[in-house]
Amino acid sequence: MQIAAELADTARVTLATRAWVKFAAQRILGRDLHFWTARSGLGTAPLGRFLARPPAQPVLDDGRYRAALAAGRPDRRPLFTGADGSKVVWPDGQREEVDAIVLATGYRPDLPYLAGLDGALHEGGDPRHREDLATGVSGLAFVGLEWQRSLSSNSLRGVGRDAERIARRLAAQLALR
Repeated sequence: MQIAAELADTARVTLATRAWVKFAAQRILGRDLHFWTARSGLGTAPLGRFLARPPAQPVLDDGRYRAALAAGRPDRRPLFTGADGSKVVWPDGQREEVDAIVLATGYRPDLPYLAGLDGALHEGGDPRHREDLATGVSGLAFVGLEWQRSLSSNSLRGVGRDAERIARRLAAQLALR
């Protein structure tokens, strides 16, 4: 959303998404939302293991992104279903010439190269893990996943903490060999 809104200041931009854009207030009671997640402990609470499917991350907004979307800058449409040369194909079959496509796909894992490791992935391709370590493949661990351990696991604030934890756990496993 942020990239699309900035580009829409100088070009015609369409934001193609799988679902409607969800917003969360950037500032609450005069403080940034990150202050509150840190102060409350929500940013580091190990809640990820209790979530069968992580909730979608909202766009943190001070009001400008919601206003830009409401003004049609950028325009929002359902995700296109294909691309053919310099045209995208929309769900209704309409083809539209485009100059560029910027893929901002977020932090969803795409790990087809692990499919051959029995037990590494769930049927849908998501990592199969418990507390960061792969449940079916010894020595394999994951870092940077959405809600892997906490709300901040896929952010610069949390990935380092999770990586340190994983390194300690893997070292302990190796020491037992």
